[in-house]
Amino acid sequence: MEKRFKTRDRKWTVMSFRGFLEELHQAGLMNEVQTNVSPNLEIAERAWGSGPIFFNNADGNRCCLNLLGNRDLLARCLGVAGPDMVRHLSSVSYEGQVKEVDSMPFQECVSEPDLTRLPIMTYFAGDGGPYITSAVVAAKFDGKINACVHRLMVIGRDRLAARLVPGRHTHQFYQAAISRGEELPVAIAIGVDPLVLFAASTRVPPEMEFQYASSLRESSVKLLHLDNGVPVPEAEIVLEGYITGERVPEGPFVDITGTRDLVRMEPVIRLTRMMTRETPIYQGLLPGGGEHKMLMGVPYEPLIYRSVSKVAKVKNVLLTDGGCCYFHAVVQIEKESEEDARKAIEAAFQAHGSLKHVLVVDTDIDIYDPQDLEFALATRMRGDEDIVIHPNVRGSTLDPRSVDGITTKVGVDATSRLDKLWKFQRVTPKGMG
Repeated sequence: MEKRFKTRDRKWTVMSFRGFLEELHQAGLMNEVQTNVSPNLEIAERAWGSGPIFFNNADGNRCCLNLLGNRDLLARCLGVAGPDMVRHLSSVSYEGQVKEVDSMPFQECVSEPDLTRLPIMTYFAGDGGPYITSAVVAAKFDGKINACVHRLMVIGRDRLAARLVPGRHTHQFYQAAISRGEELPVAIAIGVDPLVLFAASTRVPPEMEFQYASSLRESSVKLLHLDNGVPVPEAEIVLEGYITGERVPEGPFVDITGTRDLVRMEPVIRLTRMMTRETPIYQGLLPGGGEHKMLMGVPYEPLIYRSVSKVAKVKNVLLTDGGCCYFHAVVQIEKESEEDARKAIEAAFQAHGSLKHVLVVDTDIDIYDPQDLEFALATRMRGDEDIVIHPNVRGSTLDPRSVDGITTKVGVDATSRLDKLWKFQRVTPKGMG
């Protein structure tokens, strides 16, 4: 967990993927590697623990990783101070405007699909194969559009195995198409504006991902409709194809926990066309790394914030690094009644179904400081009164301690008692509080 945010400079003018890379270069934040590296394990080893990193020669290709690897980078893209990011995200409208266009730079090179031409990475020994991990996958069914981020395992020159989470919109589209005897048209965009990638990682109302991205960017996302009818944003690389009825084993894959997810039977994407810029820059995403956490975990923070705001005076929300930026939430409230903390706990669980543990604290606790959080637990929580336990409830299959996704959830009220505030105030040389 980062104790303090450091990036409070001007907002980056991010209007494209390459524009973002240039901003990172100009800010002195990009680590460049000139020597040849292999996409098979070596890139992941070099990128592990690094900030934004650019490889100029990945077996003859250019690629980058860790572009949004911490809260500073994401906050700067959004033009806010780090501690204000959740409040900002919770206030952004989902209803931005998109702009349809007739051409895009990724049409410079159009060819038959051949995934061997791309530096698609095998990240860890034991992975099921090379994985595309940073692509926005757009799908279209009955005129409806969905955009999401799915991991895609390479199983051939023109074939991918896609992890589709049951109940999510892409999976719903896929099931509906297959039930009609149809294949689901998709477009896979690699190397997109970071805020488009963030929007596609966020749980928003149906068909609103690109509109939400426009609101985040404060400018319209441009979309081009491909031959299969699916709209796609500006990108370095675009793969056009269809999700078929064929299913194959997908995995193993290291997920956000840094542990291996299950191997499942998942559908196959049949690619029909590959489009790239003349000298494309491939973007990878290190499984279990900081960028994975920023894109998979942080989008839940504004959802929790909105949910808690309906029952208590919420000030901030954090999914902690130690909780994989996914399982553990800290909710900061301005307490007005003794029931507020418990209401906040239940609202947080309702907003993010994969949460295991929720800690509610007062406004004088620095939620980014683990020692402050431990202080709240040590001095403001009593085990027989302030702990809420929900056994045998639906959680996440990513939790190694769950059984088929069933787990126990725990909420902790570590707030001061309102009738005895004087007992909980911290004394400093400057006075109380």
